[in-house]
Amino acid sequence: MSRWLTEQEQRAWRGLLRMTAQLNARMNRQLLQDYGISLTDYEVLVVLSEASAGRLRVFEVADALAWEQSRVSHQLARMQRRGLIAREDCASDARGAFAVLTGTGRAAIERAAPAHVETVRQLVFDGLSRDQLTALTEVTTGVLDRLAATAG
Repeated sequence: MSRWLTEQEQRAWRGLLRMTAQLNARMNRQLLQDYGISLTDYEVLVVLSEASAGRLRVFEVADALAWEQSRVSHQLARMQRRGLIAREDCASDARGAFAVLTGTGRAAIERAAPAHVETVRQLVFDGLSRDQLTALTEVTTGVLDRLAATAG
């Protein structure tokens, strides 16, 4: 038997979905208009820019972003065509490859990051009290921990 959401749970859930969709759309628009990169480009560039030597195995990019392998492969191919990343074969695994941040990719993330962070701050964090920020952190951490514990 299904345990249906209460009215309050349903409002919270649908609000979370709408908020996430609207934030993603706003961030994507801002990054495309101002810097010529999409939000998905930005996410990949962040992961690679934070990696040692700006390179990760493709499966590590997928894991870091919680994306399906096919989505990562298509995204990396698009970014490679635009010179944001390069792909390098893995010497220890003939089937594996590295995604490597290029100079163009590093320049793109360094240009876009300050304005992106400011937009996040204005749209999300400037409107939260310290208690709300603590609660948001606890909620997201708790949900992510439950997801990790039930990953299959």
